[in-house]
Order: sequence, then C-alpha cells, then structure tokens
Amino acid sequence: MSLSDKIHQGALRGNVLARECPSREVLQHVTSRWGVLVLIALQKGTLRFAELRRLVGGVSDRMLAQTLQLLEKDGFVLRTDHHEVPPRVDYSLTPAGLEVAERVRVLVDWIEDNISDILQNRPDQAA
Repeated sequence: MSLSDKIHQGALRGNVLARECPSREVLQHVTSRWGVLVLIALQKGTLRFAELRRLVGGVSDRMLAQTLQLLEKDGFVLRTDHHEVPPRVDYSLTPAGLEVAERVRVLVDWIEDNISDILQNRPDQAA
C-alpha cells in the first residue's frame, strides 16, 4: 500500500517533509502565488470568474482557471454551474476552504502589518 493510500484511508497523518507525501502537493496549491490570493478573495463570499479576476489583480484567465481547478480538486473551492445561457458559474469556499483561508489570512495579515519593516530589511532598500 502506498503512502498516499495510507493517508487517504486515515492510517497516517501527512508529513510534508517526506518526499512522496501528497500533502506537499496540497501545500503547493494553497500557498502558490495565485492560490493564496484566490482563497483570500473568496473569503468575501461567492464570486463569478470575472469578479475573481478583477479582485486578484494581475492573474491571467488561464492561471485563474488552473488555480480554481486545483483548489476545487483539493476540496477547498466549490464550483457551481447554473446551466444557463449565457453560462453562469459561481465559486465559493467549502468548509475546508474557509478553514484554510482563515489560516492563510493570518500569514497575509502579518505580512501586511509588517511590510514596512520587511522592506527596510531588504539589501536594496538600505540607505
């Protein structure tokens, strides 16, 4: 039985430091540049694709779609297709998505609160 199978069956807890642990992949999805920003944006509530793209400045349609697919696959984002013409699809956070977004938000808030000190410590910012 593989490590992934054991974790899936609840026999093991994830170990992000282990080379083959699937928690590494999930961590990468959550903490990627766009993953973090999508999770933070969706904390505001249910959004359509275009609304998300406007909120997450600089993301391309392709990267946003890919990020949403990965977060949906991991169970953090719920995609609701209303089967209408023109197409209407909404995105929201699942209960697990809300929890992981809250945890990511703590890191984002800390960075935003300390950005002046962080920037001052950069070698290219030294006077």
